[in-house]
Amino acid sequence: MHSAQELVSQVEALTALPDVYERVRQQLDSPAGSIGEVARLVAADPALTARLLRLVNSAMYGYRGRIADVDRAVQLLGLQQVHDLVLAMSLHAIFAGVRPARLDMRRFWRDSMLNGLAARAAARRRGLPGSERLFVIGLLADIGHLVMYQTVPELAATARESAERDGKALEVSEREVVGCDFSEIGAALADLWQLPPSFAGAIGTQLCPRLGGEYGNEAALLSLARCVVEAERRNQSSADAAASLEADIWPLLELEPEQLADIREEAELHLAAYVNLFFSSAH
Repeated sequence: MHSAQELVSQVEALTALPDVYERVRQQLDSPAGSIGEVARLVAADPALTARLLRLVNSAMYGYRGRIADVDRAVQLLGLQQVHDLVLAMSLHAIFAGVRPARLDMRRFWRDSMLNGLAARAAARRRGLPGSERLFVIGLLADIGHLVMYQTVPELAATARESAERDGKALEVSEREVVGCDFSEIGAALADLWQLPPSFAGAIGTQLCPRLGGEYGNEAALLSLARCVVEAERRNQSSADAAASLEADIWPLLELEPEQLADIREEAELHLAAYVNLFFSSAH
């Protein structure tokens, strides 16, 4: 049996985030953090610059091609949002060499992107500030499975087969077979990277948001987003998907089940464009 910390420590490729992200985070954490310095750091990385400008000029932000330089983009987005987006866009570099034989990476990133978009759409329905952060947390919510399939692929596959055969929740089977589930591993990775506490807090309790404490709302949003991903994968109606979500999660969400359809529609609308923006080669 394995612990989440043990599995995370075994993936050498995940031990550090890219230098550009670390430097952007230093600017965010510093009382003297400078928008100009963050713009300089981003501009020094041509691929990151291209992705950021493509993103800020996408339909999601509404500037429609009017932002032509990094300085202007950083000023409009602000330090916090640029930090979160640089983290999201760094994932491609972090995981470029991680290709577990038993995991369909194209499907994994597609589902992770949909998860992030659904979490952000739900946060916007709630009127929560900083909804971009929910996009990044949602993007990372299933990262534990990537670690699991990289470190203990046989056990991960056995857990999935057992869950499907016995009709039990995947996380239950993972705890029985592997010793921990994907949410625990994801939280351990967020801790290893020293990401803001809300990342590990929400990812680690997404399967049981009522245990999330101060991060219970974010965890509930991840639970809803996961429901959207499962519905899309199974070609399930939004009404059935909403009904499958545990009743005690809705009060934490402060949303109505009927709103899931609009959340899903918004997320699916932007999915193809965002997969291209984040995980294709920048030009």
